[in-house]
Amino acid sequence: MTQSDTQRQENAPTPQAAQPQLPAAPAYGVSTIGEVFTSAAAALGDARFTNALRLPAAKRVCIVLVDGLGKALLKQRAGHAPFLRSVVAADSEGEHPRTIQAAFPSTTATSLTSLGTGAAPGAHGMLGYDVLDPAQDKVVNLLGNWDAGVDPLNWQPCPTVFEQLDGHIPTATVSLPKFEHSPMTRAALRGSTFLGATSTQARVQLAAQTLAANPTMLMYLYWSELDKAGHAHGTDSPEWEHQLEELDASMKRLAATVPAGTLILLTADHGMVDVPRSARIDFSVFPELVAGVRHTAGEPRMLHLYLEPDAGTAARTALIAAWVDRFGNKAWVLTREQVVEAGYFGEVTAQAAQRIGDVLVLAREPVAFYDLRRVRAQAMEVVGQHGSITKAEREVPLLRIPTTARFTKGKRR
Repeated sequence: MTQSDTQRQENAPTPQAAQPQLPAAPAYGVSTIGEVFTSAAAALGDARFTNALRLPAAKRVCIVLVDGLGKALLKQRAGHAPFLRSVVAADSEGEHPRTIQAAFPSTTATSLTSLGTGAAPGAHGMLGYDVLDPAQDKVVNLLGNWDAGVDPLNWQPCPTVFEQLDGHIPTATVSLPKFEHSPMTRAALRGSTFLGATSTQARVQLAAQTLAANPTMLMYLYWSELDKAGHAHGTDSPEWEHQLEELDASMKRLAATVPAGTLILLTADHGMVDVPRSARIDFSVFPELVAGVRHTAGEPRMLHLYLEPDAGTAARTALIAAWVDRFGNKAWVLTREQVVEAGYFGEVTAQAAQRIGDVLVLAREPVAFYDLRRVRAQAMEVVGQHGSITKAEREVPLLRIPTTARFTKGKRR
């Protein structure tokens, strides 16, 4: 066997052990979170963009991104959202899809970057909550705790839709003030006028006033409260239901105060599943599950496992077998090549490929995996979780909320 033959054998995908059938990859370019901004820009009249979601033409578009609101959760808890329930029941006109998919992994850093850029994760490189930075040989966070050695503009090179619209269509972001200059905003959502407001009521008011002051605009309105309640208390909790009720009332108020004819779209970055305490597992206590592993990263429901540089196919095969043997059908355990070939990240650049684990563990049942050598024990207190490819995590709504306000010459009538 020649050296090149040996190298090809080392790089070949490890045959997948007997596991449940994988769900289909997100339909990038067709009906995912990545088509929301680009379709909105096209609906506003910018011919450089494709209206993949078949949105109606509009002068103003307000995209409400509700962190953590999966389609299944909205359906299950519809009794706590009478206004949104009525929107779902009445939204029979138009050709736009009512359900779209989160990016993969189904996590905020990844989906918001696909939203902001219109690119699949394999292009923008935001491949999880935290991932390996090959240049530093260390795991770096991509959400709220960026590493000083990572430049957001270099890490995420794709231009945002906001940047592309600059000078053509006014854009605005209405969000919490603390996010204005965050590395995550700079990576995923740079280029718009940032308008900060802390309370939900203030954000709705600011959004309505800003839209009324601009004859045309693309606006992004971020809603974080539901996700926080889900993480802390679970989606089957009074706290989560209260936040859904607050969202519902706020969307009704928004519809009544924005200029007539504004296209309001409500969607989400991912869904959520509640994981019982007994199913939150510290996998680092099992030697066979970390044998040959140099770094662990990702989400508790979507792990990146990075092997030591000298680990070969046999080590990877043994690691996969160990995970399958211990957890069976609770998770899909795949190689980097299998996940890339399945299209989960879309087309993957050479730079992004280096950030993907050698082995990936995708939770299938309500279970979460932690490496307590690397994360604090408090992380295991999180109830509502996401990151994997299950329907509950990847399917999100796309609701068109009709306006009920009427304006004449910029004033409400």
